[in-house]
Amino acid sequence: MRTWQIERRKRTRHLIELGGLVVKAGIVDLTNDDRAMIYGAMIWIAEKLKSEGGEHARDTWTKLGKMAFEMERPADTNDRVQPQPDRA
Repeated sequence: MRTWQIERRKRTRHLIELGGLVVKAGIVDLTNDDRAMIYGAMIWIAEKLKSEGGEHARDTWTKLGKMAFEMERPADTNDRVQPQPDRA
């Protein structure tokens, strides 16, 4: 397989995973799959991260996300679950 094909597959997988987070968070259902509203919310998030309170928002949202990932993990330690990568 050529290098560009491998990179394209990596990018595609990454985009699919990000889309999965939008679904997992319930945003698709809460917005009735309104793409303009979802995009607007993401623009608002980006602006918030660029603002004075951006560092606080980043810390808060990272903690929330990590807690949510932890709550989804099986309680049985014999279950093999790959840890979520820290993309913060």
